[in-house]
Amino acid sequence: QHALGVLDITVVRNGYGRQIASFETDLEVVGLSGSFHAVFIRSPVVTKLNNVESLAEFDGTSVLCRQEAVMAAAFHPELTTDTRLHQLWLNDTVFAS
Repeated sequence: QHALGVLDITVVRNGYGRQIASFETDLEVVGLSGSFHAVFIRSPVVTKLNNVESLAEFDGTSVLCRQEAVMAAAFHPELTTDTRLHQLWLNDTVFAS
């Protein structure tokens, strides 16, 4: 599988199962107060992080990670009305001075 090469991680596509196995859960995210409701649909499972910061975990596996200005989520933050994760990315990685 071709990769963009912007994050030093290894993932398994659809690691939580097919679309019928989709689920929602609340996550504790580094840098956010309170939990973040996460929607997982055909989500990848991160199997290896190399010099990448994990910001949230589900069942002991990273589901949100960051390496410099690049952030990746195994869930769909755009499917909720909570914009805190997008704000975190903007504040911490793009416009930080």
